[in-house]
Amino acid sequence: MAEEKKVEKVQSSGSVQSVERAMALLEIIGRSAGGCRLSDIAKSAGLSPSTTHRLLTTLERGRYIQTDIRDGRWHIGLPLLSIGLAFLDRSSFVAPSMPLLRRLRDDTRETVNLGVAYDGEIVVLAQVASRQIMRAISRVGGHVPMTASAMGKAILATLPTADIDQLIELRGFRKQTPQSITRSVALRDELAEIRARGYAIDNQEFDSGVRCAAAVVYNDQGEALCAISVSGITQRLSAERLQQFGDRVVATAHEITRVVGGRVP
Repeated sequence: MAEEKKVEKVQSSGSVQSVERAMALLEIIGRSAGGCRLSDIAKSAGLSPSTTHRLLTTLERGRYIQTDIRDGRWHIGLPLLSIGLAFLDRSSFVAPSMPLLRRLRDDTRETVNLGVAYDGEIVVLAQVASRQIMRAISRVGGHVPMTASAMGKAILATLPTADIDQLIELRGFRKQTPQSITRSVALRDELAEIRARGYAIDNQEFDSGVRCAAAVVYNDQGEALCAISVSGITQRLSAERLQQFGDRVVATAHEITRVVGGRVP
């Protein structure tokens, strides 16, 4: 393999290749809660190990990432938390949602989440954890498939068929558990049920032993702004209890919609 040029060139699109590559590495590392090894990062990014290592050490000097000397895994660094918090400060719907999310947690005694659709997945932006010893917890900043999560399916149910088909073509179906949806027909049938019911259910489709109910928060155009969910372990969340929580989630989502200046279509 020829040695890569030392001088970074600006591509015809005006982008700088090394910056694009570094950003891609940050996304790869950020998606892994347990950190990533150099070989795995290089493979995911489609780069040589030497190029990957050079980019990683540059990011490490800025403390954007850090390596665990015990196992050689790379992790996201603290400065990126500040950047993420700046996004939350700018996101006008997160802060006013928090009191209502806390109230929903207190009413249900289960974990409450807020997430947005991004690049065909759900990104968890905020969470109010249950005070129960046994509880369902997602990682804030974590990504979950739209087709295998209550928040994702709730948002999908608001989209035109063409947009849903495009997402399936982009992301496909990820079989997280034996209960995960893996066929387009099954997804369309469930989305029809969600539209009729008003909220979505995740019945152990992303995590075995965890059930969720989710509903959409709308913007001022009556489009999905984000989604909120209640998550709990199956021992506490029976089908009947999940239905009760679904109604509460819808009521809270509609209240948040009004608070942020949105409208329910």
